[in-house]
Amino acid sequence: MKKTLLFFTLLFISQLTSAQCAMCKAVVESGDLSEAEGLNSGILYLMVFPYILVGVLLYFIIKKKFKQKN
Repeated sequence: MKKTLLFFTLLFISQLTSAQCAMCKAVVESGDLSEAEGLNSGILYLMVFPYILVGVLLYFIIKKKFKQKN
């Protein structure tokens, strides 16, 4: 019973969260070009940081492994 309830809860939550993309698209379509470029730049800015953090973490892990090897 708990698994079924969890399944339907996650199903409905995912449906609610996917609506946000349509809202962003509507805002961009109703605005001007500079607003769309600003939104795209903001998305890229937010997308870069997780990759930088993972890269720095991997760098330190690899560096530590090579130190232990020598």
